[in-house]
Amino acid sequence: MSSSFEKHQKRRLISSYFSVILSIALVLFLVGLLGLLVLNAKKVSDHFKEQVVVTIYLKDNAKEVETKQLEKSLAMAEYVKHTEYVSKEQAAEFMKAQNGEDFMDFVGYNPLQNSIDVYLKADFVTTEHLEKISNEALTKDFVDEVSYDNDLVKLMNNNVKKISFWVLLISGIFTVIAVLLINSSIRLSVYSKRFTIKTMQMVGATKQFIRRPFVWKSIRLGMIGALVALIGMAIVLYYLNKTFAELQLLSNPVLIGLLFLFIFALGVVITWVSTHFATQRFLNLKTEQLYY
Repeated sequence: MSSSFEKHQKRRLISSYFSVILSIALVLFLVGLLGLLVLNAKKVSDHFKEQVVVTIYLKDNAKEVETKQLEKSLAMAEYVKHTEYVSKEQAAEFMKAQNGEDFMDFVGYNPLQNSIDVYLKADFVTTEHLEKISNEALTKDFVDEVSYDNDLVKLMNNNVKKISFWVLLISGIFTVIAVLLINSSIRLSVYSKRFTIKTMQMVGATKQFIRRPFVWKSIRLGMIGALVALIGMAIVLYYLNKTFAELQLLSNPVLIGLLFLFIFALGVVITWVSTHFATQRFLNLKTEQLYY
């Protein structure tokens, strides 16, 4: 009978530890994902900004040497990521592939123009810089027109600011929620031992002596939960980097390492502080108050 009771108690204890570890791991995992989002928010926004293209259309009488000189000067500019020369033949082939039919069969000739596609660095994708680049290109006699989507650039920059603000706000709120959830799990774990705590106190054990094993046990649970969360984060980060290789999510291992260290430290600190105050509360209660 005694052996059966001990087994039952052991199963309950293991189940309690497992639920604490699981809750810590899940909460820290979600906080970690938000952290990854915050760290890579600029990379994602920069990636989309650098897809904006400024197209410089050239006149039919533009000389090859003039075109190459313009393309070379643009490529060397600090605000340009890269350039691409698109001949009127290439443009026609692209339109044919897009529309599924050859428009030149109806027109009888190729009305398109040779052009240079300019892709800017993310920091320079603003209305002011685009207008400046456009005006500089139009000073060339052989440049016919400069085209870019100004409305898209404005919308993109406004949305990036809004999204960045909300991501930071939600991350802060979620971190507070994470602390409260982990604290609740630890308090419930300590609550189940409240009579053991009071018994040890009644036989003369000091508060520090009683508190120490509970704190160390919770820290170990926090470390295990944090490690589980970090493994999950590493798996997600690996597959995201593999799927979206162009974002180069692993290009800054120092920041990622600091985030992982922060998540691990967060799991340890929260469990430590929560256990300290939870045990302190039951140590200060009178025996009859333990039943409420």
